[in-house]
Amino acid sequence: MGDGRPLVPPSAVDVDLSGVAAGWDRTMSDLEAGMWRMEEAQPRLRSPIVAVDVLDESPDWDRLVRAHEWASHIVPRIRMRAVEPVFGLGNPVWSVDPEFDLDYHLRRVRLPEPATFDHALRICRHLACEPFDKARPPWTAMLIEGLDDGRAVYFVKTHHSMTDGMGGIGLMTLLHSRRREPTPDKPDRLPAPPENLNTVTAFGEEVVTQLRRTPGLIRGLVDGAVRTAAAAVTDPLGTAGDVLGYANSLRRIVTPPPAEGSPLLRDRGLGRWFGVLEVGLPELKAAARAAGGSVNDAYVAALLGGFARYQRARGQEPSPVPMGMPVNMRTASDPSGGNRFTAVRFVGPATVDDPTERIAKVRAIVLGLREEPAIDALDVAAPVLSRLPTWLLANWYLSQSTGLDLQASNVAGVPVPVYLAGARIDRMFPFGPAPGCAVMATMVSHVGVCCIGVNLDTAAVADPKLFMDCLQEALDEVVALGVSDGSS
Repeated sequence: MGDGRPLVPPSAVDVDLSGVAAGWDRTMSDLEAGMWRMEEAQPRLRSPIVAVDVLDESPDWDRLVRAHEWASHIVPRIRMRAVEPVFGLGNPVWSVDPEFDLDYHLRRVRLPEPATFDHALRICRHLACEPFDKARPPWTAMLIEGLDDGRAVYFVKTHHSMTDGMGGIGLMTLLHSRRREPTPDKPDRLPAPPENLNTVTAFGEEVVTQLRRTPGLIRGLVDGAVRTAAAAVTDPLGTAGDVLGYANSLRRIVTPPPAEGSPLLRDRGLGRWFGVLEVGLPELKAAARAAGGSVNDAYVAALLGGFARYQRARGQEPSPVPMGMPVNMRTASDPSGGNRFTAVRFVGPATVDDPTERIAKVRAIVLGLREEPAIDALDVAAPVLSRLPTWLLANWYLSQSTGLDLQASNVAGVPVPVYLAGARIDRMFPFGPAPGCAVMATMVSHVGVCCIGVNLDTAAVADPKLFMDCLQEALDEVVALGVSDGSS
C-alpha cells in the first residue's frame, strides 16, 4: 500500500549531494539479510525488483552510460557488493567493489526486425529470472532497441536486499531529467574509493555494528520495561488490555489467511511470465470515488475480479483469494535505499460479484489492517528469523508465502514528464518479486497513467494470456463505475 506521495525528480542542477546517500546502512538489516540468503537454499525465493520503461525513441547511448556513471558517484551503493562475514556470523556488509565494471551491469541489445513490445517484454522476463552474481553489486540494466515503432525499452533489475519498491523508484529518478536536452553543469563528486573487504574484516565490521546498536537496544528495552511497569502500577487493567490487544493483533498478522487458495493456482515453480495493464489515473480515481473507496481499493478489487473471472473461465466457481500486501513504512527523512516496509495478509473478497460492493469490502479490510498494533511484526521478528539456519528460514518463508495466490503492491510514481538520456519515458511498468505466490501485481502511476506490471508463476497460472484477459475485463468493469456515475 503506497502512501500516495508522488516522486517528483529534481532538476539535475538542484541535486543536493550532501544528503542523497546519507543514512544508508553499511550492514544489511536482519530482513535484508534474510532475503539475500534464503534464495541460495530455495531458488523460488529469488527477490528481484524490476522496472521496465517504455521510451518514445532510442536514447543517446553515450549519454546513458554517462548518466549511470554519474549516478554511481552520487549513490555509492550502486558500486557496492555484499560481503558475507566469515562462517555467516552476522549480516552481510556492503563494500565498494574493487573491480566495479559499469560495462558488466549496463548492456545494450537490438532485437531482430520486426520486433514488438511483447518481444522486448520476453527479454525482460528472461533477464529477471537470471540469478545475480553475488560477487558483484546486485543490479543490472539493459537498453533494448529495434522495436518496429521506433520506441525502445529500458530494463533495470535490483535485488530486494538493496532497496524496496519505493526506494527503487527513488533511485531511478536520479537517471531522469525533466528535459530532453543534456545538463552539462550538474553537480558531481568523485566515486567512492574501492575497498578490499573480505569475510574476516566483514565480520569485524559486523561486531562493531552490533556493539554500536546494543546500547540503544538496551536503552529501548529498559525504557519500554519502565514505562510498562509504571503503567501497570497506575492502570493495571488498561495495561493488561493493551498487552492482550497486541497479542491478539500479532495473532491476526502472523496467522495465514483463513482460506485455501484455488486448486487452479496450487503449483509453484521457477518460471515467470510478465504481463502489463494500464488505466488512466483520473478514470481509476473516478471509479474509486463512485464506490466510496481509494485508488488502491479499486485497484485491488479489479485484481480480485480478474481472479474470479479466470476461475470461471477454467471451469471452477470463484473462491476467496488469500493475498498479501506490502505496507510502505518509508518517511520523508528515510534514505532512498534500504527496505522500509512491512507486510499484511488477508482474504480477498473475490466471490463478491458486484464491483462496488467488492471495493467497499476491500476498503474495510485495508483500513482495519492499517490500525493493527502489531503491523510492525515483520521488523520485530526479523532479528530472530535471521538467526535461523538458512535452509530452515527458506522453508519457513516458503510455507508462509506458498499459501498466497496474490500479492498486490501500489507505489506512487512520477506525475510529470521525464526523460532518460534524451528519450521521453512514456510508460513505467514495475514487476515485483513473486517468492512463493502465484501472482505478484504492482502498480505505479506515471504522468496520469496507472502502469500495472503482473508477474505470474507459470507453474500456478497455466494460461497466462487468458489470465491477463480476465484482469483486463475486471479492470474495465471497475473503471465503468466512474463513467456510469458521471465522475470522470
